[in-house]
Formats: sequence, structure tokens, C-alpha cells
Amino acid sequence: MKEIYISGITKWAPGLADDENLWQSWLTGDVQIEQIKESPKLEYTDPLFRRRLSQITKMTVHVIHNLLGKTNVSKETKIVFISLRGEIEREFTINKGIIEDGMILPAGFSLSVFNTPVSSATLAFGLKGGYSVLYPSENDFSQAFKTAVAPLLAGTEKEIILVYADELVPDFYGDKRPSENIPLAFACLISSQKKDNSIELDDFSDVGKSPVEFLRFLVK
Repeated sequence: MKEIYISGITKWAPGLADDENLWQSWLTGDVQIEQIKESPKLEYTDPLFRRRLSQITKMTVHVIHNLLGKTNVSKETKIVFISLRGEIEREFTINKGIIEDGMILPAGFSLSVFNTPVSSATLAFGLKGGYSVLYPSENDFSQAFKTAVAPLLAGTEKEIILVYADELVPDFYGDKRPSENIPLAFACLISSQKKDNSIELDDFSDVGKSPVEFLRFLVK
């Protein structure tokens, strides 16, 4: 496998937020990500913009905002967004409306689609490189990761912004909720060229089947 390099790592989760000390404690198992609906405040965005955003979208906007501030990445850089569930709470509301009322309200539907988190970030920060959205086959994060970095390995792109996010699956999903019900988002710059303080990845086995496994690899 051709080497690729990961840098500019940003992350956010309830209970840990942006605190690097807490993230290191998470890595050692001393603290856990809280299973609550807490979201970043997004105080750097317009109040009308952030007012109706979900947990997953707010987390996505926040980690991309922090990555842009942490790196000199161009706003023309392509983004690949990965999620296992997308806007799952809004989807429940949409489906409930169809069953009970036989209709969908346009305002609710517009924020329920799978690309809502990443498209909201591109609007917030004027990003012009375009984006792709990926749902991992059989919930295997490593499969989506391989697809995301394929343009780098093929030489058609020099770098991409990789973003993962999933929100808390609400209680009303009952026993259909996943065992790993962790609200979390992270972003990183993946490049075909080595950068300062970058992590070299030359083996896909380091990625892992779950996003949490991959984030542990990035944080350690």
C-alpha cells in the first residue's frame, strides 16, 4: 500500500468537548464519552444558522471549523463525510409524520437527508471543493475509509478532508439502538505527502472496523 499521511486531527464528543487532557484520559479508559444530546455551541456561526441544527450536524460543523483553523488547507479541498446513521433522530420524526399524518413538512425534510451535516459545514465556511458522503458497508468503517482515500492512492487527489460523525440514537428506538451508541465527530486532513506532525498510515489494519477504533489510533 502507498503511504498516506494524517494531520490536523480535530474531535468532539459530549463530556470531552475540545479538552485534550480529557481525550487522553478517554484513551486510557479513565473517562468515557457521555451518551447525551449535548452539542457544540457554534458561537462563531450566525444564530439563525445554528438554531435548528441537530447534534450530528453541530458536531460536524465544529470539527471542520477547528480543522480549518488548525491547518492551511485550501477551501477547494474535497471533503469525504462518513456516517453510520446520519440524521437518525430527524428520520424518526419524518417517518412518524408519514405514519400518523400522511405528510412530510418540507422544513423538516430538508434537514433530515444524509448529507445535511457536511453540506451545512460547506455553507457555514464557504467551502468550494465539493463533498462525497459514504455509508460504510455492513457498518465497517474501514471499508468507507478505503473508499475515501482511493483518490489519494490512485494519484488523482493530493489531499482530502475526512470527516466522521454520528449522533446519539434516541431511546425511542428501543432495542434497535446499536450497542456502540456513541455520539462523536472527528475530522482530519489526509495527504499523499508528509506534513509536520503527521501520522503515517501504511497499513489499513490500523483503521479498524469502527470509527472509535480509528480515533484511538489517531489520539494515541
